[in-house]
Amino acid sequence: MEIFLIRLLQFMLAISILVLLHEGGHFFFSKLFGVRVEKFYLFFDPWFHLFEFKPKRSDTTYGVGWLPLGGYCKISGMIDESFDTEQMKKPAEKWEFRSKPAWQRLLIMVGGVLVNFLLALFIYSMCLFYWGDDYINPKHMTMGMKFNAEAKALGFHDGDILVGTEDGEFKEFDADMFRALSTAQRADIVRDGKPMSISLPGDINLLGMLKSTPQFARPFLPAVVDSVVDGSNAKKMGLRRADRIVAVNGKAVDSYNEFTNEVDRCRDMLAAAQTHADSMAARTLTISYVRTLTGMALGGNTDADKGSMTLSQHNDTITSKAVLGDKLEFGFTVKPLLDYYKPTHVDYGFLASFPAGAKYGCDVLAGYVGDMKYVFSADGAKSLGGFGAIGSLFPPVWDWHSFWLMTAFLSIILAFMNILPIPALDGGHVLFLLYEMVTRRKPSETFMIRAEYIGIGILMLLMLVANLNDILRWLGYMH
Repeated sequence: MEIFLIRLLQFMLAISILVLLHEGGHFFFSKLFGVRVEKFYLFFDPWFHLFEFKPKRSDTTYGVGWLPLGGYCKISGMIDESFDTEQMKKPAEKWEFRSKPAWQRLLIMVGGVLVNFLLALFIYSMCLFYWGDDYINPKHMTMGMKFNAEAKALGFHDGDILVGTEDGEFKEFDADMFRALSTAQRADIVRDGKPMSISLPGDINLLGMLKSTPQFARPFLPAVVDSVVDGSNAKKMGLRRADRIVAVNGKAVDSYNEFTNEVDRCRDMLAAAQTHADSMAARTLTISYVRTLTGMALGGNTDADKGSMTLSQHNDTITSKAVLGDKLEFGFTVKPLLDYYKPTHVDYGFLASFPAGAKYGCDVLAGYVGDMKYVFSADGAKSLGGFGAIGSLFPPVWDWHSFWLMTAFLSIILAFMNILPIPALDGGHVLFLLYEMVTRRKPSETFMIRAEYIGIGILMLLMLVANLNDILRWLGYMH
């Protein structure tokens, strides 16, 4: 529950910041061009609101709604989600949106997207300035990687060290590395200390690489216990710090990667279980682990030798069985990659952080836009996530660095999604304004109202699918 609340608070804070500044972009340009803003709200307020006030000599009512699905800036003389058609029947006033030149209306509509994009670049810049950039270069992961069956079919071997492609070396083990591999004709690796290359097809499905279980490639992690949670199944099974797991259900494992593969296989069995016996069989796991014992041995038979001691060391293999809970959690941790490899750290001065942050943000946007093509596939639709999926991206502990990086990422997503040419989104209004600027003809109000209804219908459908996916994942019907 504590982890849930921490993630919820981070999610609510990030969304509140992004929505306020997004709507603030519309508000700024509206005021700049003398357009009246009737309401400025954080969150939606159907039927009632949590808080509302209107300053003296102000045309704008400010408030906080109860439905945290976004916010809105109600601009006079504009057809939006409020569907205030009564106002549109009256003669246009000089302070209304519809009375302003098309270029001013265009800036008002892109104001929110512009603020979100610039905000993301600013956050990335300040993160680089304050914390710097820490990453582990894949070529420095000297224990190599573990590969799945698809990767091995392409020529990769467990233990290979990924270096780069024909387009250059990898910077770190992240989504950008997989994007590069998915379109590469060649992968440069180090195998058994020798540099070599592997030919690739150039059209590997990126979504499949990331979503497959096990993943296309993962850094090798030793199956050595680092800590054990009190009262956990691992504790009951006798696991201690420094124990090395060597088998799961009788199958040998040489790494934590293979250990998690075997546990995931049991999770699949549990999800497919139809009887209580099937469920119990999937939840009953046996693990074997090696414990290195160091003892002190007394030696010597003569008086001179008496009291001398030597260290003796031997390894004991212990096998233990336990019936786990529905989530198949053991309750132990292994050391993170940072404990095995020294990261590269780069510091940025205040001025240098801005171009670095801008490049970082543009790279994130380019990667996100490139991945959008997968949304229109069956697997892509299943990968859509709603509020639960977004909230789970935040760390389980409050960490300001991670929080701001996640907020910047969400700001880029919000900017991109809002500029899509879908009616009811900013991009839909921009599309109709561009049409007007090119043809010198305004779309009719009837057309705009119908388009708004269609756009809201599309958005509601997407939101329903995304949040339904979250529920199905939570219930265990979808991975």
